[in-house]
Amino acid sequence: MLERQLSMNLSQYEGLYDMVVPKDHLLREINELIDFSFVYDELKDKYCHDNGQNAVHPICMFKYLLLKTIYTRKGEDTI
Repeated sequence: MLERQLSMNLSQYEGLYDMVVPKDHLLREINELIDFSFVYDELKDKYCHDNGQNAVHPICMFKYLLLKTIYTRKGEDTI
């Protein structure tokens, strides 16, 4: 089941992001420049909206795959 979640609280430690990731880092730029809400529109037909367990947050999954793509070492299998 896919429910639109307007805010994501992933961890009590998410404030560390501001302390650890430099202000000019690529990940900050991506987060500020891209509106990831398009992921909901792309996936709305793939989930049952009234039956089943709650889905893993689709934007989190998309961001995970993006990170995996950005930070996969050359010559390493992606599977």
